[in-house]
Amino acid sequence: MHVVIMGCGRVGAALAQTLEQQGHTVAVIDQDPTAFRRLGSGFGGRRVTGIGFDQDTLREAGIEDAGAFAAVSSGDNSNIIAARVAREMFAIENVAARIYDPRRAEVYQRLGIPTVATVRWTADQMLRRLLPSGAEPLWRDPSGGVQLAEVHTSPAWIGHKISKLQEETGVRVAFLTRLGEAVLPTSQTVLQEGDLVHVMMRTDEIEKVEAACSLGPEEGH
Repeated sequence: MHVVIMGCGRVGAALAQTLEQQGHTVAVIDQDPTAFRRLGSGFGGRRVTGIGFDQDTLREAGIEDAGAFAAVSSGDNSNIIAARVAREMFAIENVAARIYDPRRAEVYQRLGIPTVATVRWTADQMLRRLLPSGAEPLWRDPSGGVQLAEVHTSPAWIGHKISKLQEETGVRVAFLTRLGEAVLPTSQTVLQEGDLVHVMMRTDEIEKVEAACSLGPEEGH
């Protein structure tokens, strides 16, 4: 797949290099030609100097043949404008924009433009490490009705199957982080000490889920 990236900062350069290593073709757009140094001499994709929401610049980057577009410059306005141009003018289905202001990110998410709210994501990551007792959302669907969250589970769940946790709390366990590695569990997977549990659940049931997870399985009845 051909991917066009607007912004050759640290995120844009890392994204471009990763995509190229995975076998995709990549074009990177930036207003500052010196920014392309971050790509390294081994990068084989296109380097396009220009404004990322300019249609001619996008065409030069191969947007008409692209399967995806990422707007990861340092400007919220530029990112969202570029994402809308890619989506609405060039009919690119896979579009994502980095937004620093989490309030604006939620608005655009509800308008159907996938966003990554950098500040909010970082803050949430820190909260999950500093305050592990609650459920901090990793992702919400655009309607806000369902979310993926890391939940704190009582030590009493250790040694019990994922299926039992799901049955008694009403969640769906999406994955575990075990010894730093992501694990896709089956119904027979048993919780171990140190596991971080990531679940899908209804947003309006957060308190109920937290309460159930904080109890041991025997206490949950």
